[in-house]
Amino acid sequence: MSGENVRRGAYVLGAFIDALTWDEALARVSAWAAARESRYVCLCNAHSVVTTTQDKKFLRVVNEADMATPDGMPVLWMLRRLGFGEQQRISGANLMWRYFALAESRGEAVYFYGSTGETLAKLCVVLTAAYPALRIAGLYSPPFRALTEEEDAESVARINESGAGAVFVSLGCPKQEKWMAAHRGRIRAVMVGVGAAFDYHAGSIKRAPLWMQHNGLEWLHRLWSEPRRLWKRYLVTNTLFLLGAMRQLLSRSARDR
Repeated sequence: MSGENVRRGAYVLGAFIDALTWDEALARVSAWAAARESRYVCLCNAHSVVTTTQDKKFLRVVNEADMATPDGMPVLWMLRRLGFGEQQRISGANLMWRYFALAESRGEAVYFYGSTGETLAKLCVVLTAAYPALRIAGLYSPPFRALTEEEDAESVARINESGAGAVFVSLGCPKQEKWMAAHRGRIRAVMVGVGAAFDYHAGSIKRAPLWMQHNGLEWLHRLWSEPRRLWKRYLVTNTLFLLGAMRQLLSRSARDR
């Protein structure tokens, strides 16, 4: 593997989040992809950070990632309070889209793993129109159950044989992060867990307006769109994140006195 990057960042409720620029994030993913290095990247919002406080295995997965970026605004605000005042939000949907321009210009191939066959088909149409020279090496919508060892081995072989340097994974949190961690060392590519990004770019789910994204209200837009499925995630986990963040900042303040 190529030389290790020096990681800067802070622990947010116990989860290490990288402090880095957009250029640095894209450069890392691109370098790993070009070298076909087996790496994985976590995009962390309030829900995933709170989940790390409830699931020790998931905490280990996030903290052992090759890169973990502040996806949600609450995580971004916390990182800024912890000393990285210029940090930007690096979300899965935006990281995907920006990376495609780089991959297209360099002739690198990408692979899509997760979501539904319908969403993947729509995503291909959108990407072909936006990035006509982008090499889509393959797509796979796994069944909504655990794969057998044989099925998993076949899936890994297809990805490796495709020549893709970057694999975008959309299985939902924490499943996608655990899947990537379990396949580091087996899949010869950098894996990036992007949550609902496939649905956003395919048009299956309408993304919040930019003013809501920039003001930390994207969760409210999603809650309004899918209240039955998401009310607990956002109302409960956002409250838990706020309480955990307050405890962490108060503890830090007491130590600094």
